[in-house]
Amino acid sequence: MAGTYSQLLLHIVFATKHRECWVDGSLAERLYPYMGGIIRAEGGVAYNIGGVEDHVHLLIRWKPDGKLSDLMRIVKSRSSRLVHETRKGLAEFAWQEGYSAFSVSYSNRDAVDRYIANQAEHHKTMDYRSELLRLLMAHSIDFEERYICD
Repeated sequence: MAGTYSQLLLHIVFATKHRECWVDGSLAERLYPYMGGIIRAEGGVAYNIGGVEDHVHLLIRWKPDGKLSDLMRIVKSRSSRLVHETRKGLAEFAWQEGYSAFSVSYSNRDAVDRYIANQAEHHKTMDYRSELLRLLMAHSIDFEERYICD
């Protein structure tokens, strides 16, 4: 039987523009499920979405024929539109350009899920920049430090 079978799990991280603390608890309660719906509508599965006021983590399963860059453009643009339509006081709201994406082994899915669920606790001791640098180095991703939080 021929076919394509995949388990493409991704941990994706992106921040608000200039790391502004725009995503408060009440916004997150609406924004994260909305993002999950966008991912489902585009053919993916959102296992967990979480973060803190200045950035978001996604744990998703993505399709083998899908362009991640297209998905991220759609997630960021549609979620930004939701914020502008529902939070008139956040006219300046925007996501940073770009994102970081890390492959996740299925055997590590639960650990990444817990990591995302515990973001508030985690960020009591580590800021976004430090977290991102640690993730990039842990995954052996080449980067130019001057562009990390651009």
